[in-house]
Amino acid sequence: MAFTMNLYYTGENGAARKFAEEMESSGTADAIRSREGNLAYRYFQPLDDPETVLLIDSWANQEALDAHHASPAMTTIAELRDKYNLHMRAERYISDEEGVPAKDAAFMRE
Repeated sequence: MAFTMNLYYTGENGAARKFAEEMESSGTADAIRSREGNLAYRYFQPLDDPETVLLIDSWANQEALDAHHASPAMTTIAELRDKYNLHMRAERYISDEEGVPAKDAAFMRE
């Protein structure tokens, strides 16, 4: 069962964006994207909150996420969170195995 984590990183004076930029420029984000079971790993910035960055992090299953949590990348992430003095909150969503219901698909545009 696939699932998605929405991780909100919040700091001050642009720290959250600097964190995301360093995750990208250091190759850490790409290393995570290449891990077995990673389906998505992308940073976004809410238009109404310039001090927060949203990471959408999707995994094929809990085992893949557990392996990621045991990887050296987690040490790097923790060090960068400390460097930029970020606070976090998380949301977890389980993917609907059946896809978008027909009644909702009517509102989709591809």
